[in-house]
Amino acid sequence: MREGCSAIFIGCAIDSHPISCILIPGERPPPQNSNPAPTDQPEGRSRLLPSATLICPPIQKVASESREKEKRKIANMSLTNASPSDTAQAAKSASHILATLPTSARNDALTAMHAGLTAARDDILAANARDLELARTAAADGRLSQSLVSRLDLGKAGKWDDMLKGILDVRDLDDPVGRVTLRTRLDHGLDLERVTCPIGVLLIIFEARPEVIANIASLAVKSGNAAILKGGKESTESFVAISRAISAALETTQVPNGAIQLVTTRDVIPELLAQDRYIDLVIPRGSNELVRYIKSNTKIPVLGHADGICSMFLEHTADPQMAADVIVDSKTSYPAACNSLETLLVEQSALTTLLPRVAEALAAKSVELRCDPKSKAALQAFNLSATIVDAVPSDYDTEFLGLTLAVKTVSDLGEAVQHINAHGSKHTDAILTSSKELAEQFMSTVDAAGVYWNASTRFADGMRYGFGTEVGISTNKIHSRGPVGLEGLMIYKYKIRGAGHVTAVYGEGEGKKRFLHESVSL
Repeated sequence: MREGCSAIFIGCAIDSHPISCILIPGERPPPQNSNPAPTDQPEGRSRLLPSATLICPPIQKVASESREKEKRKIANMSLTNASPSDTAQAAKSASHILATLPTSARNDALTAMHAGLTAARDDILAANARDLELARTAAADGRLSQSLVSRLDLGKAGKWDDMLKGILDVRDLDDPVGRVTLRTRLDHGLDLERVTCPIGVLLIIFEARPEVIANIASLAVKSGNAAILKGGKESTESFVAISRAISAALETTQVPNGAIQLVTTRDVIPELLAQDRYIDLVIPRGSNELVRYIKSNTKIPVLGHADGICSMFLEHTADPQMAADVIVDSKTSYPAACNSLETLLVEQSALTTLLPRVAEALAAKSVELRCDPKSKAALQAFNLSATIVDAVPSDYDTEFLGLTLAVKTVSDLGEAVQHINAHGSKHTDAILTSSKELAEQFMSTVDAAGVYWNASTRFADGMRYGFGTEVGISTNKIHSRGPVGLEGLMIYKYKIRGAGHVTAVYGEGEGKKRFLHESVSL
């Protein structure tokens, strides 16, 4: 293949199962007038990935064929001259089928995915180990952050089991599709309904989180949405191994091939972001740079967050041991997570009563404290073992993603709220206090997707919320906010059932009919 040409797809069939391969060429320049995409794939690198659903080939629209005939066409689609547009079109066609599958068919697909991943465990973890080896070398050379390496490790205690459990948890949730949320009788024989339905096609672009494929695939299948996934190069081996297992599992189900697709080359990102005709929602999961690039380079709605600057206000009436336990958990249970604590706001009257115990507990976990002058002076008076350095203004706008915590003194709750609303990222913030009145005031006035009282910020998670898993966390104020589970992947449509009704007969004048607008029970 010559440099700069489009990807070539090659198709064949083995035992009646369609197999597709993509040979990815070197770097292709992004469209004019767009910013360069974040570096994600070495230039000139080619990759051959055999799978039935890794990269989906083109498909023509089907207008009047039955659902089963359309499904057969998708399963045996043409595999020539594919492009990001063809991939998006295939996903759109698959989404129309997936949205109409019965609950049992979608649940059977999730059961098959769980079984397939379980059977492929050794191969997947071996692939992840190869990714980790390369990532650790890159981190040692300063080319990769330690927080990214931490997110990459699928062998971390509990991570594999949580991934598999999430699939079954999603399967066992109530079906979100076709739920009636409103009924109104407009007139006799004229009824209005509002019914939940899938968004359509999701484009998920993420970095170094191999478990995301299983999380998003399970949520997408259950909610009736098709998904195109793009992962970072640091975990390519893991992504390919997981996708192969999921692909093989879905071949035995009614879910169409184009429903879950994995893209592994960076140079298609600008073109995928241009597919607003077919892709309905973009969900980025990764660095601030990645999220801001995506928001600046697409017309497609974007659901997500750029930063996870979570703050906690330590009020002077908080129980000392409870405060230490919650703060330590929020900061150290997984420092690389977006729901990890980054800023501790300490009420001035708590500097000598509560902060020293908290600082000692953090010191035991090797946390560095970046303190303002008042908090630093208070801690130095106690001759603690904590590592204390002078904070600079930018520390209060930083997502450290490691064992570093910014500490700032505030006079009262009002100043704490003002700081959070000015410097926070609208992700998750908490208050530690024994006062219910102050807690409710804090939770009402802080502008964030999650606001907690006497609880760790690490509870901001779809699994912990009972959503089964999540596609990410949103700080948006439109459509969905916080951990995004099944409900966040649904939209609704209005249905009217009539008997030849026309609008011309309704109005306020003489001889005109009036609407009933009667609420009907669900």
